Amino acid sequence: MPSLKAALSKPFARYIAYRIKKWSSKPVRTQNKVFHHLISEAQNTSFGKDHNFKNIKTYEDFKSRVPVRDYEDLKPYIERAVEGEENVLWKAKPIYFAKTSGTTSGAKYIPITKDSMPTHVNAARNAILLYINETGNTQFVDGKMIFLQGSPVLNEKNGIKFGRLSGIVAHYVPAYLQKNRMPSFETNCIEDWETKVDAIVEETLNEDMTVISGIPSWVQMYFEKLINRSGKNVGDLFKNFKLFIFGGVNYEPYRAKFENLIGRKVDSIELFPASEGFFAFQDKQNERGMLLQLNSGIFYEFIEAEHFFDDKPERISIKDVKLKVNYVMIISTTAGLWAYNVGDTVEFTSLKPYRLIVSGRIKHFISAFGEHVIGKEVEQALKDATKNTLISVNEFTVAPQINPKDGLPYHEWFIEFENEPENLRTFIDAMEQSLQKQNSYYDDLIKGKILRPLKVTQIRRNGFQTYMKSIGKLGGQNKIPRLSNDRKIADELYRLGLTK
Repeated sequence: MPSLKAALSKPFARYIAYRIKKWSSKPVRTQNKVFHHLISEAQNTSFGKDHNFKNIKTYEDFKSRVPVRDYEDLKPYIERAVEGEENVLWKAKPIYFAKTSGTTSGAKYIPITKDSMPTHVNAARNAILLYINETGNTQFVDGKMIFLQGSPVLNEKNGIKFGRLSGIVAHYVPAYLQKNRMPSFETNCIEDWETKVDAIVEETLNEDMTVISGIPSWVQMYFEKLINRSGKNVGDLFKNFKLFIFGGVNYEPYRAKFENLIGRKVDSIELFPASEGFFAFQDKQNERGMLLQLNSGIFYEFIEAEHFFDDKPERISIKDVKLKVNYVMIISTTAGLWAYNVGDTVEFTSLKPYRLIVSGRIKHFISAFGEHVIGKEVEQALKDATKNTLISVNEFTVAPQINPKDGLPYHEWFIEFENEPENLRTFIDAMEQSLQKQNSYYDDLIKGKILRPLKVTQIRRNGFQTYMKSIGKLGGQNKIPRLSNDRKIADELYRLGLTK
């Protein structure tokens, strides 16, 4: 006999599905309404005055007055808001700043406002409700649900609270889910990740867990600890575990491993959240891609990734996007981000409705575990390790090793030395320390024992030239990517016998 909560979830899910279908079936009109709302509401902000928002009537006006920016470009405005100034990027003050790992200047502070905060919460809720509406599965709503996330402890400065996005969102769990939610608030506040996961295992071991959510690499650690503690696979331990909700990294490399840890298949929902906004979620179990949230106070623009670094790349709105084209996604939001380059690249899988997948980052990167390591960071790590030494490097590339034969996953560096280090271990330790210092996500993964320190595999002299020749890209403007989010290059280096 279903509970009252389970029974009520179905009509609520139908209502939400109806509302979503209403705006998703009129995507251009929906985005036009969002656009005009954003411009109107921000006219009297500092940014709005600086960019003459009062005279912006069309999207073409907007493009001519508001250039595409990244965090560094927007930073002068953000710093004013951080200091407590009102009406800088959006009305009043932000209510939060989501603190994230920066790529060029340390931490980034992404504003979250009274108007933007509900969109983060509602999108996560709606993803679950659309799953209920599609499948009719409501059994899980009566069981325990776990959301593996950052600490909800927040700092405060100038009347604005600071913290990680997942910690901020933890304060907005609906009352009807509070009794089902795990872990306890006290456990959620533990900063040391390994200690935290051990505590979560103890808290959940004998509970009826039905929904588990988090970044796959973190959840994998939780599953492995559960198995070690109980001697059972996750599916036998949690017989009513029905739904896995994930985001942050591509799940496919993990899927086989997860099904092995669980012992059976479970339904999953993919999310596309970020500090800058909750952009999309999987709305259908058997459709590829996630439904773009066109009615969440976010106006989207797109630039073809292939032309992003041109002098004047074309910016287009949702009505002009095409299938199977790699786009850089640009956003303007009720949090006060204007023509902001999030850094993600997306590819549309459907235009009726608009569904997309995250295809990567506009710059080469590694984020197989949510670490967001970029080219600048690996180059700096190598520079730090070779400083004041005779070590010289001809070429290198870095790839993740997600499924090693034994031990924890790691980043594998393929390096062709001109002059090798006398002590390879010292060299590796110097790179490792530099990476951890530069990138807080990577540091968390190492300290949380999700990743082990990097490994160096030496490449034979002229090995990279041999590789480039084998793929028809020797010479000219062709370059080895400094890092990749897969092992295509790594596997080919091994296949060609180019490793020492």
